[in-house]
Amino acid sequence: MAIPTSRTRENAEIHIDELLCTGCGRCVEVCKDFSLLLRGGHAAVSDTPIFGCIGCGHCMAICPEDAIAIHGRLLSPDDLLQLPPRHQAANFAQLFTLMQRRRSIREFTDQPIAPELVEKILFASQTAPMGLPPSDVNVLVLDSREKNRAFAGDYATYLQNMRWFVSSWFLAIMRPLWGKNNDAMFRNFVRPLFDTYIGYMKRGVNVINYDAPLAMYFYGSPFADPADPLVAATYSMLAAEALGLGTCMLGGIHPLIQNGRKARRLREKYQIKFPSREGLLVIFGYPAVTYQKGIRRTFASITRL
Repeated sequence: MAIPTSRTRENAEIHIDELLCTGCGRCVEVCKDFSLLLRGGHAAVSDTPIFGCIGCGHCMAICPEDAIAIHGRLLSPDDLLQLPPRHQAANFAQLFTLMQRRRSIREFTDQPIAPELVEKILFASQTAPMGLPPSDVNVLVLDSREKNRAFAGDYATYLQNMRWFVSSWFLAIMRPLWGKNNDAMFRNFVRPLFDTYIGYMKRGVNVINYDAPLAMYFYGSPFADPADPLVAATYSMLAAEALGLGTCMLGGIHPLIQNGRKARRLREKYQIKFPSREGLLVIFGYPAVTYQKGIRRTFASITRL
């Protein structure tokens, strides 16, 4: 009963070397699928797991004797890596400083982003917790100002052809169906967004992705947890901040390219493999502006029970 993803539909296989296993039970403790148990003083594969091995690798990573090998679901012992020592990790003050300093930057210099920095951002983003393995997060990389302007132009043309979607007659029809709150959102945000994106592009001003030297679009698949691409995108912004880059997440693109034939054609042109419940476009570049102050933000509510 394997859990399917877009990348595999099979369970992984657990191999235990009884000559190495000491029966410490750590693997049994961390396997939340109950795929492992202790039998005869050694770890063994259970006959009654919940799903079967999903390939998370926890048992293989925690085994002090390297007695467990997982094969399948795009995982193998070759994927194990030695964790950096705790003293090399950022402490809370350092991490909080990094997060406080990150501002939404939409003004960039003309300096391109070196390919090795792009790879560092992607490498860091892949460390994000991304649901059931193997990850169903996909990333589209637009690594030049020219590519981002071309995408923005295509997106503005797409919106122009979809303008009926925010017309008064369509919103009047839809109001009883999607309610007062959605109606207010479309009238007060989505329709002005259409007008702004289309109007400024006609004047040669790109306020869609700001001609950023780098953009990454994180999206899922029909199997992905909706949060997965958003968490990976967040990691990308923190990694970029650590590399001296400015970032901004843009939410005005993903929701509007998920449905319909025109949206599918735009996705196909940019090799976006799937429609996705959630996704996020993040732009990156060397900041052309400098902030000395930040803005304190708050949650809508915090309930402590």
